[in-house]
Amino acid sequence: MLRTIPFFQGLSDDDLKLIDGLAMEKHTPKGQVIFSEGEEGDTMFTIVAGRVKVFIGDEDGREIILKILGPGDFFGEMALIDRQPRSASVATLENSVFRILSNKEFEICLERAPRIATVVMQALAKRLRDADRKISTLALMDVYGRVASTLLELAINSNGKLVVGEKLSQQDIANMVGASREMVNRILKDLSDRGYISVESKTITIHDNKLPPSF
Repeated sequence: MLRTIPFFQGLSDDDLKLIDGLAMEKHTPKGQVIFSEGEEGDTMFTIVAGRVKVFIGDEDGREIILKILGPGDFFGEMALIDRQPRSASVATLENSVFRILSNKEFEICLERAPRIATVVMQALAKRLRDADRKISTLALMDVYGRVASTLLELAINSNGKLVVGEKLSQQDIANMVGASREMVNRILKDLSDRGYISVESKTITIHDNKLPPSF
């Protein structure tokens, strides 16, 4: 399982056995907050099964979904290094299973297999690049462009069709692009009317991967 996780790719079998022996397993039901923005924490989670959303919120209960993660993904890795408060909240979207590595166990891994530090730096650099792209999208595109960009980012090839890999509600998409549900509804309807996408039971199929950037 660990070899399928990008964070651990490139490590030897001995390295993976070391990490697997130190990591704990945790089962969490759907709808459970794993940790909240601002909390102290020193553990990283890798997803064995299930899905989670990574999000930030405000005092009025509004939230922006930064990422939806599934099996093979990981989160909370920054706390392994700096032990600073969590920069975002994470909650389960399904019943989920995690492998958890604490800061103390991570330091043991580094002492026994220093090459793990290189893998960590590469993973963090990728996360930083992804964050830069996300910021650029939010800053430079209007809502229509952000919706189109998000649909393409989430798209996967399934049975010869390009579909959004997550079954998202309009509110979920709105939370991801920082817009109202009503605006997202208008954009999805426009994309559908123009033949770019079709929507059925929350499954969005993309018929043209060059979605228009605006109305």
